Amino acid sequence: MAYRGRFAPSPTGELHFGSLVAALASWLCARRQHGEWLLRIEDIDPPREMAGSTRAILTALARLGLGADAPPLFQSRRGHAYAEALQALRAEGHAFPCWCSRADLESAGTLHRDGRCISAPRGDREPAWRLRAPDRTIAFVDGLQGPQVQNMREAVGDFVLKRADGLWGYQLACVVDDAHQRITEVVRGCDLLDSTPRQILLQRLLGLPTPAYLHLPLAMDAEGRKLSKSNDAPSVDLGNPGATLVCALRFLAQDIPEAADPAAMLHAAAERFDPGRLHGLTARVAEANLGTSRQRPAG
Repeated sequence: MAYRGRFAPSPTGELHFGSLVAALASWLCARRQHGEWLLRIEDIDPPREMAGSTRAILTALARLGLGADAPPLFQSRRGHAYAEALQALRAEGHAFPCWCSRADLESAGTLHRDGRCISAPRGDREPAWRLRAPDRTIAFVDGLQGPQVQNMREAVGDFVLKRADGLWGYQLACVVDDAHQRITEVVRGCDLLDSTPRQILLQRLLGLPTPAYLHLPLAMDAEGRKLSKSNDAPSVDLGNPGATLVCALRFLAQDIPEAADPAAMLHAAAERFDPGRLHGLTARVAEANLGTSRQRPAG
């Protein structure tokens, strides 16, 4: 199968440096394989979205020369596909309705791992739908982080596929859309490494292909916190897109090509891209967001 990679941001803020690193690395991996690079806007959680974020993210990617090979896929328009997947899981006995609130689970002091709802059914609201987590170990080899092993019941429990408010769970939507877009390798940040076993389990239960996975070291601020929208990470500097790309390439331990514009820089960077240099990287500090990046001291 021809290589297909993707970048899948959530529209909860503008593009920050940590997201740029993931976007650039996935773009470079796709171009190195002479494959396609796709975009997906994961807009399935409206309460967390920030107005104008989608346009800002797409504008930033365009200014930086990171062009996709197809129009972006919007998860907000894919509810029918997620409903079909949920119905398939229900038909095989893998999903069950759950009226447990967060307070119910906190009072129980445990993960939801019983394969059934521990609360009484309620007629005043719709239930959430959970996957009945099996006592099964999922093992895979990450392209950068190496062998990974996780027992579904003990480590994760019965996770949500569809929320009680009708919104779709991230894990189900991600799996359905990776298959729909025929993604062959997922390149993303290490903060999502823990989600991968759940996604592999869903792929197996739904009879969907499993892509390769490569999880990148996280970009950190000077205090050692992950650069993220929840931590108010500043947006990337689009006033000088060439300098912004230089910082991201340096973060990924790649050669810095001399080029007059972002398009030429990316073309040269793709030709020189050495994924072997990613190995051995740990969490790295991006000073002042776009200054020189340095490896975080051990401990």
